[in-house]
Amino acid sequence: MPQRLLLLLVLILASLSAQAFTLTDSKGKTHSLAQYKGKWVLVNFWATWCPPCLEEIPDLVALHENKKNKLVVLGVAMDYQDPKQVVQFADQMMVTYPVILGDHKMAAQIGAIQGLPTTYLYNPEGRMVAYNVGALSRETVERYINTKK
Repeated sequence: MPQRLLLLLVLILASLSAQAFTLTDSKGKTHSLAQYKGKWVLVNFWATWCPPCLEEIPDLVALHENKKNKLVVLGVAMDYQDPKQVVQFADQMMVTYPVILGDHKMAAQIGAIQGLPTTYLYNPEGRMVAYNVGALSRETVERYINTKK
């Protein structure tokens, strides 16, 4: 089923330019869409209490670590009470990509959050090209990217 999710739920927005966004991660580093020009950018909205979110974390880590894809993963934690708990949780899950402590105002820079997890994918030119509600797999994302090269 995860392989079908992207194919079934992807909304192609190729004609729309991506909104610029600037996000600050839990370590104080700023991430903007402009600074990743030339790379794919996957922005994943998730929560610690969300089983599908937790299921996709190992695949997101693998995507982020695989440099041949030229892909950056940004994880935006939503719906939390204690920021320290989110950071500790991400450490326990061995998340290697930047974790942003998000809220709905910050998320509005990127797009609507219909449910968790929600993922937006930007191409190397900075254009939003895919949107997915539900868990993603590494294979699905890599297959999508490889069809666009």
